Amino acid sequence: MNPAIPRHDIAASLVVFLVALPLCVGVAVASGVPAELGLVTGIVGGLVTGLLPGSSLQVSGPAAGLTVLVYEAVETYGLPALGAIVLAAGLLQLLLGALRFGSWFRGISTAVVEGMLAGIGLVIIAGQLYAMAGAAAPASGIGKIAGLPGLAGDLATSATLWPSFAIGAGTVALLPLWQRLPAKARVAPGALVAVSLATAVTWLLGLQVKTVEVRGLIDSVQPPGTDVFAALGPGVIGTVLAFTLIASAESLFSAAAVDRMHDGPRTDYNRELMAQGAGNIVCGTLGALPMTAVIVRSATNVQAGARTKASRVLHGVWLLLFAALLPAVLALIPIAALAGVLVYAGVKLMPVEQFPVLWRAHRGEAVILAATAVAIVTISMFEGVLIGLLLSVVKAAWQTSHIKLEVTDEGTGPVHAHLSGNATFLRLPKILDDLETLPKNRPIELDLTGLHHLDHTCRTALTTWTEQHNAESTEQVRMSPALT
Repeated sequence: MNPAIPRHDIAASLVVFLVALPLCVGVAVASGVPAELGLVTGIVGGLVTGLLPGSSLQVSGPAAGLTVLVYEAVETYGLPALGAIVLAAGLLQLLLGALRFGSWFRGISTAVVEGMLAGIGLVIIAGQLYAMAGAAAPASGIGKIAGLPGLAGDLATSATLWPSFAIGAGTVALLPLWQRLPAKARVAPGALVAVSLATAVTWLLGLQVKTVEVRGLIDSVQPPGTDVFAALGPGVIGTVLAFTLIASAESLFSAAAVDRMHDGPRTDYNRELMAQGAGNIVCGTLGALPMTAVIVRSATNVQAGARTKASRVLHGVWLLLFAALLPAVLALIPIAALAGVLVYAGVKLMPVEQFPVLWRAHRGEAVILAATAVAIVTISMFEGVLIGLLLSVVKAAWQTSHIKLEVTDEGTGPVHAHLSGNATFLRLPKILDDLETLPKNRPIELDLTGLHHLDHTCRTALTTWTEQHNAESTEQVRMSPALT
């Protein structure tokens, strides 16, 4: 091994490889694409994105957070179109990074991101429960959830589904138990241990369950041709934007989290966005899955003692060697075991512990989180994120448009009314309600000098109220400064 590579990075790369291997395969299978394409994306994440500047320690590859979106894209446009969509998203990421939009992604509401992940987690859990049983899952997110009682009924009445479901359920049960073992006992990653154990049990007992279909690395790589691009209509733009937004946000939020875990160089968000774009351009050219930085692999990399980007590059090398030398091993893996790994990953995406705390402290943020998650499940990924962003903007506008009316009445002389804050159309009903309480038989001095902002709607409403008050009352309103 090259002596220039720190031994800490070599050891960390092996740990990250063992974590990434079952996840790369599982995400690909859950996305409805050949398992090898998940490995291709992991390889590109290591060998391409891993070499580029941006974040030195976070690791990129196929992510559970994009599983639902990829599955919908493949169902709608077909597998050959996936490469074209990923390529377009990568080009857009590269452009956004070059225009220095990377830092803006840090400003996306945390509630929207957590709601997005919660919605994705719900759909992943529901969909992979069908895969655990070896049954076909409904197409829509709400259909998957609505069909769960029927799936439970099938499990209760059909013994043929139980071997597969037991393999998946055992995988789900093992993963949290593995985390509770002493650190010295957890030499190998839990996901790898669970999948390996499920594979061994399936082989030893001769269980008739579905296993991963192997096509071969070369046969699975299908670069999109010009005919694929020509066949895509304007409707694909929304899918490309969704890929770009979600992959970018997840990568940059992951970078922020990883930066808090180590004392090394901080992330350059614009360069990191360009690195992710370059990786997705390569993935799209190869017809593979989209990539994003993945917090599980990144955290593992830091915790395993990585010091430089060499660890994430080497993890790509190990994935390449596995895909080239041991592809037949994939054919032994039960799909139910991979589904169990993804069910556990979906549960980890759910803010089960954080939501009650958020509800007590910031109820508006909790509502945005829940609304985003529900919209993703019931409508679609792209529309759900847009709804969450819109609600965040409305909430921010509502909170910043504070308005206060202070009335001073000494019994004689004019009534002094002082408006302060931000007068926007969102607070107009309150402003008018407060003004209507002022006496009509006394002169009124309306002081507007405390307003930081007065929008056109409120300006017009105040002028109209003054004119109406003066027409109906014997005493007049004097406004300062006068509105013109």
